[in-house]
Amino acid sequence: MISVDEADKLLAQHSLPTTDVLFPIDYAVGKVLREDIFADRDFPPFHRAAMDGIALRYANLGAPERLIPIENTAYAGAPQLTLNNPDAAIEIMTGAVLPEGCDTIVRLEDVVFQTIDGERYAKVLVPPQPAQHVHHKGSDRKQGDLIVPKGRILSAAEIAVAASVGKTHVRVNLLPRISVISTGDELVAVEAVPLPHQIRISNAYAIQALLNEHGYSAKLYRSPDDEWAFSNLLSECLADSDILILTGGVSAGKADFVPAVLEKHCIEKIFHKIRQRPGKPMWFGKRTSDNKIVFALPGNPVSTVVCMLRYVLPFLKRTAGCTEDRHLSAVLDETVEFKPALTYFLPVKLQVRQGVLHAQPLKGHGSGDFANLADCDGFLELPEAQTLFQKGEAYTLLLYRALR
Repeated sequence: MISVDEADKLLAQHSLPTTDVLFPIDYAVGKVLREDIFADRDFPPFHRAAMDGIALRYANLGAPERLIPIENTAYAGAPQLTLNNPDAAIEIMTGAVLPEGCDTIVRLEDVVFQTIDGERYAKVLVPPQPAQHVHHKGSDRKQGDLIVPKGRILSAAEIAVAASVGKTHVRVNLLPRISVISTGDELVAVEAVPLPHQIRISNAYAIQALLNEHGYSAKLYRSPDDEWAFSNLLSECLADSDILILTGGVSAGKADFVPAVLEKHCIEKIFHKIRQRPGKPMWFGKRTSDNKIVFALPGNPVSTVVCMLRYVLPFLKRTAGCTEDRHLSAVLDETVEFKPALTYFLPVKLQVRQGVLHAQPLKGHGSGDFANLADCDGFLELPEAQTLFQKGEAYTLLLYRALR
């Protein structure tokens, strides 16, 4: 049995071959960017008005409350105007090109307009600073500057940047084909009425939902506790998938034959069993001949979710080329004691108070208490080197539910 840290190191030694594809930006959100995005011109590409107001030449502002003639109006999206009279001003809208001959903008709230004999004038109520409210050309990025590095998970911000530099498509990772196999004679379909000794299949849907949340899709399969039937299904899935995620059949019971069948299919065991609770029986392996990856997770629902959050999803992000490495932490709201020499993934309910993320432990009834997941927001990772975890201490958080 290995530690959580040892499991991380072993997983880091393995990956999937990746293929890049061009993908429309309309549908690229959530995918991992596989190219650098550079500025195709200066950002902004011109001296831009940052406020509604009047544009003028600062050196010609003159005495306070002088009546300044308004020559014209500059609108966003219109070509650049020119200030003909250096003692005059041009009314300007946010986003418009700063007129030639102007270097300063007085915001609308700081001027008052008057009309005298059909001519418009402005009186400045609050004297401006030189170059005030001008968003200067190239002040954000220069042409050729790197804006978004590859390895970033594409959000609305990166999509907007791609559009602004003229990219209708971006290069992203081709998603791996994933199959999920649930094993167990006790499992029946969701729509079935279970007998007293049966339960409806749920782990596979939890895995599929977690994958969907992170931009992946998966096919779901179910196998009885029959070695021959499982072996045949495994062959089919290996032929049609890059990654297999199994749930159930990896503990030490008489019907837990999964590891032995995996080895018969030439899938090399990298590790089996981690010093943690829940999720100790997790199995990970690879078939080197065709780079097939297999995660075999425990059948208990909480164990399945913990292993997905802690190992499977990070593996998928890393093999997709993601360079983001964000770790959340939360503060314990009460002292917790855990004596076994295991890493403990404590289910918690989260709350933000005064800008700090607090974690309230949930009691639950062990790794089989899937109903407790409905109340859980995440898991605190409590290291095996400790037995007492004090109120107010911060620990790594595996976020199960998005904070809203």
